[in-house]
Amino acid sequence: MTSNRIRIAMWSGPRNISTAMMRSFGGRSDCAVSDEPFYGAFLKTTGQRQPMADQVIASMDCDWQSVADNMRGPVPDGKPLWYQKHMPHHMVADISIADFPDHRHAFLIRDPVRVVASYAAKRVEVTADDLGYARLLEYVDQAAQMSGKRPVILDSSDILRDPETHLRALCSALELSWDAGMLAWTAGARTTDGIWASHWYGRVVETSGFGKAESIMPSLDDSEQAIADQCGDAYARLSALRIKIEGDQPCGLA
Repeated sequence: MTSNRIRIAMWSGPRNISTAMMRSFGGRSDCAVSDEPFYGAFLKTTGQRQPMADQVIASMDCDWQSVADNMRGPVPDGKPLWYQKHMPHHMVADISIADFPDHRHAFLIRDPVRVVASYAAKRVEVTADDLGYARLLEYVDQAAQMSGKRPVILDSSDILRDPETHLRALCSALELSWDAGMLAWTAGARTTDGIWASHWYGRVVETSGFGKAESIMPSLDDSEQAIADQCGDAYARLSALRIKIEGDQPCGLA
């Protein structure tokens, strides 16, 4: 690895603001981005019939070791910074966060009630395992052990309420310079978007900045609430470790 290149691995569950965060880092003049590079390998390994599964597999490198080597390899376009959007629940093979000891790891969380409601709005069935909270908690512990530092965790609700303050705090925690380009970007698709963008990224493609702060907590039916409840303990533990700015309020915790 070239010593003057910085690789950021941002780990989050689905239906978070992970794509908006990828847009944010892509707005920096010094940063390349990659969109869920292990997704194809995950689909090929598990056989899960997610939307556009065949197209995703056909469009990507699906060899775990090859993808990992690429993520540790030369930064695209010779940029000094590489933002890699990852989902821990995709990591079902021997490759894990432990294979990236030189990356700077960060974690993005969201209240599971909001995540489940987002899936329900798209009429997509989901399980607690699909949301990745347990694996995210494991990876937070591993990242802290690798770095010897407090884990870098942000809650999407905090970011949406005050993007600049929390993004500045994130940059500080990751030892990055601040770039105001992280607050606004040009609307539209990106060549760096995964092929699945046509199914999942409709709203993000239309945006040129972060959305409005989240409002009241959505209501779930009994089966949906049961899924959210299974993730509640892990989320509470993660939230307790998140970056807190003076004036932050608990994000949906009892």
